[in-house]
Amino acid sequence: MNVHTKKYLIDGPVGKIEVALDLPDDTRETGTPPRGIALVAHPHPLFGGTMDNKVAQTLARTLVQLNYVVFRSNFRGVGETQGEHDNGIAERDDLLAVLAHMRAQDGYAGLPLVLAGFSFGTFVLSHVAATLRERGEEIERMVFVGTAASRWEVAPVPESTLVIHGETDETVPIQSVYDWARPQELPVVVIPGAEHFLHRKLHVLKRIIVDAWR
Repeated sequence: MNVHTKKYLIDGPVGKIEVALDLPDDTRETGTPPRGIALVAHPHPLFGGTMDNKVAQTLARTLVQLNYVVFRSNFRGVGETQGEHDNGIAERDDLLAVLAHMRAQDGYAGLPLVLAGFSFGTFVLSHVAATLRERGEEIERMVFVGTAASRWEVAPVPESTLVIHGETDETVPIQSVYDWARPQELPVVVIPGAEHFLHRKLHVLKRIIVDAWR
């Protein structure tokens, strides 16, 4: 968490949802309009995943650097978020509630939207994105890291989605990501020598995302 992160609670479908907000320096210091808004979803809550996970925080910091206002939220039963874990089903409604909150903030309603997830968060976000597309709502881009294709039914995603995976990931074998990406003709960016949590490779993750935005 950076020194300017603001944490607070919002109302969700079954109680409070804990949210973290990070603003780009220009927006925070001068009120300059941001490039867009972004939502980051964290890894599996039953295995220690929180919105403060190092990969989730790296996603947030990188998107802040790219001039996005970034929101993260804890899934049910994590931190101060109320409710019980629902295997990524009801969690979709919680993320939609966070998105509605994001859009309701002054000046954010019409801004481009980025969705970024790590591991279990990719599974939940893939279905949130499907709901948004059914509603006719646009997504500027999605960023998936450690896509959980071997463990859950990750929904198809837009062709502009940036898919990043560790070469030696034992939690989600890279072959399962290839099998998920292949019918969608999605490129997969592989980080050589990286395991699931990208230990000592977070700087590479950041570089890949920044380069993709150029």
